Amino acid sequence: MPQKNRTATGVLGGLLGLVGLSAIAGILVTATVTPALAVAGAAGSQALDLFEKLPSYLEIDAPMEPSTIYAIGGDGNPVAQATFFDQNRTQVSFDQVNPVVYDAILSSEDKDFYEHGGINLGATVKALVDNVRGTSTRGASTISQQYVKNVLVQQCEQGVLPGAEDYGNKIAQCWLDATNATGADGVERKLQEMRYAIQIEKDYSKNEILLGYLNIASFGGTVYGVEAAANYYFSTSAANLTVAQAATLAGIVQNPNTYRIDQPGGTSTDADGNGINGADDGYSRTLQRRDYVLGRMLADGKITQEQFDEADASPIEPAITPPSQGCVAAGNNAYFCQYVKTVILSDPAFGDTPQERTKALYRDGLKIYTSLDLRVQDPAVAALKDRVPANYDNQYFGAAGVTIEPGTGRILAMTQNTNFQETATEDQAYTSLVFASDAAHGGSGGFPVGSAYKVFTLIDWLETGHSVNESINGRNQTLKMKASCTNSTWDFDTDEVGNFNGVSGYTGTPMRFTRDSLNSGYFAMASQLDICDINGVADRLGVNLGNGGKTTDQNVPFDVLGSKYISPLDMAGAYATVANKGIYCTPVAIDKVVSQKGEELPIPKSDCSQVLSPEVAATAAYALQGVMERGGTGADANPWDGTPLIGKTGSHNEYSTMMIESSTKAATAVFVGRWQGDANIWGMWTENGYELQNIRYDIARDMQAAADALLGGGDEFPQPDQNLIRRVLVDLPSVVGMSVDDATYTLENSGFSVNVGTPVDSDLAVGTIATQDPGAGQVSSGTSVTISPSNGQGATVPDVVGQKAKAAVDALHAAGFNNVSQHPSCNEDDAKVASMSPASGSASNKTATVTLKCK
Repeated sequence: MPQKNRTATGVLGGLLGLVGLSAIAGILVTATVTPALAVAGAAGSQALDLFEKLPSYLEIDAPMEPSTIYAIGGDGNPVAQATFFDQNRTQVSFDQVNPVVYDAILSSEDKDFYEHGGINLGATVKALVDNVRGTSTRGASTISQQYVKNVLVQQCEQGVLPGAEDYGNKIAQCWLDATNATGADGVERKLQEMRYAIQIEKDYSKNEILLGYLNIASFGGTVYGVEAAANYYFSTSAANLTVAQAATLAGIVQNPNTYRIDQPGGTSTDADGNGINGADDGYSRTLQRRDYVLGRMLADGKITQEQFDEADASPIEPAITPPSQGCVAAGNNAYFCQYVKTVILSDPAFGDTPQERTKALYRDGLKIYTSLDLRVQDPAVAALKDRVPANYDNQYFGAAGVTIEPGTGRILAMTQNTNFQETATEDQAYTSLVFASDAAHGGSGGFPVGSAYKVFTLIDWLETGHSVNESINGRNQTLKMKASCTNSTWDFDTDEVGNFNGVSGYTGTPMRFTRDSLNSGYFAMASQLDICDINGVADRLGVNLGNGGKTTDQNVPFDVLGSKYISPLDMAGAYATVANKGIYCTPVAIDKVVSQKGEELPIPKSDCSQVLSPEVAATAAYALQGVMERGGTGADANPWDGTPLIGKTGSHNEYSTMMIESSTKAATAVFVGRWQGDANIWGMWTENGYELQNIRYDIARDMQAAADALLGGGDEFPQPDQNLIRRVLVDLPSVVGMSVDDATYTLENSGFSVNVGTPVDSDLAVGTIATQDPGAGQVSSGTSVTISPSNGQGATVPDVVGQKAKAAVDALHAAGFNNVSQHPSCNEDDAKVASMSPASGSASNKTATVTLKCK
């Protein structure tokens, strides 16, 4: 077993190294400058001067290491999702490596490792003499020197940022500079390596140096470190390597890209083009090197003859496990992973330049703990993939869902129907586009959100002091609409847009328009507002166009119905703002980032700010709850688990649909439709019985239910502002004497609904309005008015009270009332009418009987 501390000989070796290094330097310089003539005195003096000027301290930084993205698992603990690396490396502790690996490395590379002080003077001198004579190709670097060399290579590579000009050649030059021992520069490099080796022997234990070397060394290609090498070449761990496998890796490290065993066709070719060191020749060069290592181990007493014979007789049999890198390894969570990746590569928290941010992800060994919670994500994946095929009809049919926390902006779930693949393909079942996000975060540029955009008209309506209980003519009509920021006005015919199922609209309130998602009603509301302000509300609530533009960049009447292309994530954030008392929190996907040293690093923080007054938010929520109640357009997306919900449906031109719902603790947005093109999805069904335009309800319901279960449902929404739900008194005009059509037009344009009653007796012309209920005056907005037309058979009963009976009868006859009944009291000659029925002044049919009583 390797020992931790240096021996007394090793300590002495370190001291002698400082003295002897000058002598070795003399040989190096002499061999370089005057190889045929030994001028020892001059060379020694030159080398000593050179040596004294060299830096004496090497700062050993952490080597490049993969960064790992984690999700929150079912038990609340982190679960790795994907790794990213330039060098595939997994650092291990000393006890995580089988001791036979240490024996193999030391026997073949530095058998006196525990005896010397960083350099092996005798071996170095011998190697130098042999190399000058051309009699040997054997090196003399100790493990300490090789560790220094690898550290220097790493430091050089770390200085070459990803994306730098001529990146590949610069990285290659790092290795060449560290390994070239020819010429004056080579002499200086070798001297520097030696001096550093002596220094690290003072600062680190032998075991720390040996382990550091095994963790940093290259094993071919992008495989670095003994653990990654064991995983890659033999599908095992460093702790479980066999003698033969350990000897193979010890052989590979001596010349990694020559001895690597992952190239079945060979690592080079002969003059005839045949592969050398491949599967066909049994990895001949690596086998020869492995057997050399085994022989050294046997000679050093590290293995028995029996172990040697067994290992020596075995062929090299790679069991390659390609390292899984990138978001494809995250499987069903790959699109969220891609979103996180774009955050890291674009946010200044991870570096000031794109190159620095790429370095952070691929080299710095970050542990990136995200907000993705598999207790919400897994049900979301099932809800979507169980219903939506990856490629329904080869016409870009897609679906995506996202759930966020209103109070924090944390993204809890993000899923879609397709399979993640970064390479382009014609198979529409595969794409790297993140449907839930915008183009800046790997998205497809958003989708038209349809009536889900109405929430911004609703909010602007409330912010301008209107009540959700005001009565508005929501029938199809031509409206005056404006966008003051562009000095634009339009005569907009809502009939060109229409309503769901072709209804013509009705006079109603924003409460009812919201529940029913009545297009013509919302256009009527917008006609009293400003389209620029409506789009400004969306902007305030964190909504941007999917291509990165602003919602206020263009302002047209169709914006009321969500013709703009917006990501589901942005729409979820907007509804979360309403649910969060008007406080908008920017979406965040990363909870914590930890460096290789275990230190927490700065991360992008959610910025939460009050963008709506609590009164407006509460009242908007009050209206939006009606959508999720029975009879509302979003009721099918309600899990009915007792959680109070707000929500809104949306559809656009029969190719794009959306469902958004939110509690106070979770907001979910679902898109289902064409992610390219505009082929119709209405009336089409999947093989498992789902109608395409209605799948959104089922997906959203199951996603919200999972969030409700994890977060304990949601709280009751605050009570609406009383002023914003007030019954508004308005003037009810008189329409008596108008035609039925004119009366209806007048009342509906004034915001009233109209019922036409049966004709009543009146002396007005047939068909003209004889009565209205309620009558003209101040009434609540939204009042339903009943108008009754005249049948032309009515007249006003004249007042004959006090007249003599005969004169009274004559007056009634003259007024058209020919049926007069007189009480016997009227038979007296001087009798006068005391009372009459119907009463005087009332309207009555002329055929009615008028009864007189006299006194």
